[in-house]
Amino acid sequence: MIKQLIILFLVVAALLGMVMLFTYNLIPLHWITFMTIQPSFKPMEDPLPVPADSIPVEGQVYNLVTGVPSNPIISDEVSIKRGAELYKVNCVPCHGAKAKGDGVIGTFFKFKPADLTSYEVQQNSDGGLFLVISNGVAGRMPPLNENFNVRERWDLVNYLRTVASTGTAP
Repeated sequence: MIKQLIILFLVVAALLGMVMLFTYNLIPLHWITFMTIQPSFKPMEDPLPVPADSIPVEGQVYNLVTGVPSNPIISDEVSIKRGAELYKVNCVPCHGAKAKGDGVIGTFFKFKPADLTSYEVQQNSDGGLFLVISNGVAGRMPPLNENFNVRERWDLVNYLRTVASTGTAP
């Protein structure tokens, strides 16, 4: 008799469990938690402005009030080598292996990426190139100030100067 009662309870529990599985989404129970009643934001939704008079961890990079920054990194073999490696990994998909704006991904854009060996690009000062790398070009190139630290951006500028003189990229 006890075995039959246990079997009956197990069958009823299994049936009740099946019913609960099917009605779980039909009758949702909302538990109040602190996570649901606090204000929340989606990523990059209305980001907070940079506090006034704040200086980045890497130090003050440039100040648009004082003008275009000057290149503090000597264009030596180490800097150019670093810039070449950064270019190969991050810039080749859009600007191409020869920096002519013919990268694989760049062919899908509405606007062709810039030919980095062209006179129009190379006539910019080092600081101008640094600002373009840092802030991007609206509608054409994203800002890369979060991808590269300050030293890496200057290394890219030094490398871009060599690409123009040789006409080839690695």
